[in-house]
Amino acid sequence: MGWLSAGDGYEVALVEGRVVARATAGRAAGRQLKSLPKQVREHPETERLRRFAEWLDRHAAACVAQVDTWMVSSLPVPTGLVAEVWPDEAWQAVLRDLVVVGDDPEEAGFLRDVTGSGELRVVNLDGETVRLSPEAVTLPHPVLLPDLEELREFAAELGIVQRVEQIHRATWAKPADLGEKATEVTEFAGGSFASRFGLAARATLLGYRVSGGYVTCAVRDAGRAAGASVWIGEPYWDGDTETGALTWDDREGRRLPLREVGPVAWSEGMRMASALYAGRTVEEGGNA
Repeated sequence: MGWLSAGDGYEVALVEGRVVARATAGRAAGRQLKSLPKQVREHPETERLRRFAEWLDRHAAACVAQVDTWMVSSLPVPTGLVAEVWPDEAWQAVLRDLVVVGDDPEEAGFLRDVTGSGELRVVNLDGETVRLSPEAVTLPHPVLLPDLEELREFAAELGIVQRVEQIHRATWAKPADLGEKATEVTEFAGGSFASRFGLAARATLLGYRVSGGYVTCAVRDAGRAAGASVWIGEPYWDGDTETGALTWDDREGRRLPLREVGPVAWSEGMRMASALYAGRTVEEGGNA
């Protein structure tokens, strides 16, 4: 952005999301000031820039949330849509370097660029930049990536840092021996918390929804909706509490047998339960 007049002798601009000022006259002309003079702080142009900076922050957060939803659910995204939002710096910062898959599910690579015509430029595991023009592109959940370890190693070599947690996302593989009638996982049950309010606050901070007595997350797995839930106690109880068992339900609210839970729903449910359990009260010689 350029510099905007903010009264006699000063200009303001947004620099790295912060309003800064510079003098336009005197010995300090052209020099950026360490702080905003009072008359600049109270100038309408400064207030407009502050509001714009707040909007940019909200926009960037919304981009991260949307792309995270696409990735967690492995939803096909029209390539034309990716090309349309790519010039936006906030969208580009989130999409760049995510692992994408086009028409061939075996050809995964890191997204590095998108042309205006919708052509994707992707770096594959051979280190080659390939050009893809699929109608839709998928940002796979890491549990579905057969070459996940190789992708992690290659990302480290390239110095890739993803804005949306994908290849370094904690994953859990679904065990084969779950039993025919099993409907819950108790691995992360029994985590003690001083108050239900504190546990609910932790869940919200982690990005999960608190509904009634449960912490929940919704996932689309192979086109099928599934919701994972962990019991945390009655909504209006603020005494000490414990995490309950992890369960899954379908769109109609039917409790799913564990054998019917898909790999993504399983991994995301276990990730949620583990994150909640990690904040438990650990006593020496007790449940440490």
